[in-house]
Amino acid sequence: MRRRSEPHTFEQRLRAQKLRLEHELSDLPDGRQRDVVLARIDQLQTAAEMYGFLKLREEAAAPR
Repeated sequence: MRRRSEPHTFEQRLRAQKLRLEHELSDLPDGRQRDVVLARIDQLQTAAEMYGFLKLREEAAAPR
């Protein structure tokens, strides 16, 4: 039976994707493709910030 890898959190997946795109960005010359990758990195950063905000609100609203 195939062994499954450890599950990754949403935050870990966002971070890994951002690092992969930053590495890809270092090899791209100026131009349209570089702009697309930069926009995607910005989207990932926004998603991470939104997730963090929502997670804090959820934790604050949780009964103790």
